[in-house]
Amino acid sequence: MAYTSAISFVVLIFCLFSISRALRNLNLFNKQHDSVSEVGICSLLIETQGYTCEEHTVTTKDGYILSMQRIPAGRDGKKANKPPVLLQHGLLMDGGTWVLNSPNESLGFILADNGFDVWIANTRGTNYSRSHTSLSPSDPAYWEWSWDELVAFDLPASIQFVHNKTGQNLHYVGHSLGTLIAFSAFSKDQTLSLLRSAVLLSPIAYLGRMSSTLARAGADAFLGEDLYWLGLHEFAPRGKAVADLMSVICHMPDNDCSNLMTSFTGQNCCVNSSMTDKFLEHEPQSTSTKNMIHLAQMIRSGTITMYDYGNADDNQKHYGQSTPLIYDMGSIPRDFPMYLSYGGADELSDAADVKTLLDIFKHHDPNNLVVQFRKDYAHADFIFGVNAKDVVYDHVMAFFMLH
Repeated sequence: MAYTSAISFVVLIFCLFSISRALRNLNLFNKQHDSVSEVGICSLLIETQGYTCEEHTVTTKDGYILSMQRIPAGRDGKKANKPPVLLQHGLLMDGGTWVLNSPNESLGFILADNGFDVWIANTRGTNYSRSHTSLSPSDPAYWEWSWDELVAFDLPASIQFVHNKTGQNLHYVGHSLGTLIAFSAFSKDQTLSLLRSAVLLSPIAYLGRMSSTLARAGADAFLGEDLYWLGLHEFAPRGKAVADLMSVICHMPDNDCSNLMTSFTGQNCCVNSSMTDKFLEHEPQSTSTKNMIHLAQMIRSGTITMYDYGNADDNQKHYGQSTPLIYDMGSIPRDFPMYLSYGGADELSDAADVKTLLDIFKHHDPNNLVVQFRKDYAHADFIFGVNAKDVVYDHVMAFFMLH
């Protein structure tokens, strides 16, 4: 089974590579995104559910122009009377993650209906964050970043923007990659002065014991590195041709979309089967191939460091030493309020890796560190689970009220 999954992953990746290059040659890839940019998450996913929504843009210090959505009131029209909350999505996703489910199941809507001022972030390279002050997504240089740059530029810019607009410190919620960049920023004492607390769903800091068959197969085969040196700087699993390919894969015997998701995330207990079609309408989104390489490095090494350029000389140029700099999880302030929620069936944020992180946090102030474990939850349940409001979100809001 592991061998078959690995082969499927290899075939999928190289099909994506071939299609992406063909689209570039035909100049269709950028046209697709030009048309997409005429609409946004507000009009597509939020206003259609009866909520007021504002579109904003945030420019990072390195020139990336990010979209951000604000839900300033509940569906009943009552304006927020509680602090702002910034929602940060995970890998190959965008801010639509938080509003794809129905209003009584999506965290973005639930927070707004409970009086919070909701802000939704979108990282560079996703559908509505593809602008730059001088670069185009068709330029390889546009994609020369990994999650290091999300830590250094995207996250601080987004948090500062919300703080400036509201005049308040904010709560933060991250899922998956959104937790990794937060932990890493916190370890360098970035943004903490502007935050009230942080909620980390499917927390990721260490990946060495990750049990996802497909993700580990890709990392062990150095597929990201191969794609990068073949010239694919954008890792683009979306677009009409790729969506058609995914549709074909979904209809192969014993390889439908729910099983494909499970192969990556673990067996999600509580994601409605109808969510699959809605998910594929909006996700997955692009990231940089370099970002995928960085994550693969973490899987292979079991450590959390900055991007490894592969040789001592290049690392020396970037870091002043022959090895990448470490993100020290032990340096996160012990009194900073954090709520971590993880699942026993999650194969990306594996429970064994989370335990490594929790061992580092064992001396944190018990009044400011809340840890929730759901044995039946996998990676997608924390954002798409039909019972996530009762299981997770109500506890999150209670945590916010204490901080």
